[in-house]
Amino acid sequence: MIELLRKRRTQYALGRNLKINEDTLDGLIREAVRLSPSPFNSQSSRVVTLFGQESQALWDIVRHEIRAILPAEMLEPSLAKIDGFAAGHGTILFFEDQQTVHDLQQQWALFAAHFPDWSEQSSGMAQFAVWTALADADIGASLQHYNPLIDAKVAERWEIPPAWKLRAQMPFGSNEAPIGEKTFLPDLLRFRTYR
Repeated sequence: MIELLRKRRTQYALGRNLKINEDTLDGLIREAVRLSPSPFNSQSSRVVTLFGQESQALWDIVRHEIRAILPAEMLEPSLAKIDGFAAGHGTILFFEDQQTVHDLQQQWALFAAHFPDWSEQSSGMAQFAVWTALADADIGASLQHYNPLIDAKVAERWEIPPAWKLRAQMPFGSNEAPIGEKTFLPDLLRFRTYR
């Protein structure tokens, strides 16, 4: 398992040269989300996988929305980065179903204040599980957060239910460049162990 965790890294140099077919890949993504833990087994994570032109449509939305808010000096580097995401084979959209969160708050009033946080944790675990499964299949990916800027257009384009809250976007594709070494903070800053 630790080797898989080492393999999961951010890849910005994405391509469309995958050795796995889209049906198999879609099944892999679904299974990773299914197997991810969630509070009270709520299964609040929702996923939309976009391939080909559908993925391109997402990054066109991002480009359009970014142009409206970024100052000129920041626009070109941002658009170049977005082009890199669009160069991949597809994009996974991660959502959390707020109706599920609300229902749990009603059912378990004692824990009501915690369910939004637990939902975010659950989403993070689903994202991590998918990212690790992709890495195991030699598929590069990164995690992006253009929400809430793109939420309305995404909801309109892909008929997203109103209760689904967009949490992250994961462009994926073939690894078109080596992935750099990961650096780590000193253990003294991150860990404590008491015996």
